[in-house]
Amino acid sequence: MGDQVARGDDFEKRAEKKLTGWGLFGSKYEDAADLFEKAANCYKLAKSWDKAGATYVKLANCHLKSDSKHEAASAYADAAHCYKKSNTNESISCLNQAVELFCDIGRISMAARYYKEIAELFESDSNIEKSMEYYEKAADFFQNEEVTSTANQCKQKVAQYAAQLEQYQKAIEIFEEIGKQSLGNNLLKYGVKGHFLNAGICHLCKSDVVAITNALEKYQDWDPTFSGSREYKLLADIAAAIDEEDVAKFTDVVKEFDSMTPLDSWKTTLLLRVKEKLKAKELEEDDLT
Repeated sequence: MGDQVARGDDFEKRAEKKLTGWGLFGSKYEDAADLFEKAANCYKLAKSWDKAGATYVKLANCHLKSDSKHEAASAYADAAHCYKKSNTNESISCLNQAVELFCDIGRISMAARYYKEIAELFESDSNIEKSMEYYEKAADFFQNEEVTSTANQCKQKVAQYAAQLEQYQKAIEIFEEIGKQSLGNNLLKYGVKGHFLNAGICHLCKSDVVAITNALEKYQDWDPTFSGSREYKLLADIAAAIDEEDVAKFTDVVKEFDSMTPLDSWKTTLLLRVKEKLKAKELEEDDLT
């Protein structure tokens, strides 16, 4: 590995020397770029990720001097993928540079892909607000390119995080939009009931029985098969339990559904919030009596 670092250092020195020398019609940038790329590959083989990332940034700058924006954007992306193993902030910075260049040359699908990657990096860093921001940007770009399935994946992430942050109305609107869109798509229509269930759970978190009743009627209008589904029954039964302020009924309804269709952690977290509010209300009633 030490040999690869030494080779990388040698290629990098030669590249720097090219840049300070004289070159015909900008050829010095092309020559330096070739050497920087060789240096970066050596650093990658040595798993010297910071050095590899920094060298790819130098490569990107050479490509920019030669007005090769696509190659520069690709070099920034390569730098980001090296930094991803050692420095998240640098990785995000390089991906943003790549996105900017891909947007300049009209490669929107590539920009969307890297926005999604930035969102995932913020997600792994538990920065929910920033992750949401970049998932929204990615969703918008994927939608523009008519990559509907991936756009919806990004939108779902935004909705899930919005609900976690108690931005329930925002989450409801996104889940309902995805559900409605999916009805007209043979590949996506099987997920419709799940989207309406997610939206319904967000309605439940607002403890507004009238709103959830109206929402269920709306979902039936959009998808006539929804009223016969287990998802519909779950939401309707929970709404009834909230209306009756019956914690035991709520628990039984959720347990029954979970025994047939295990609830994921996101749904479980939100339903626990609903239960806690219901418990608090029940205690208030007991105190009054």
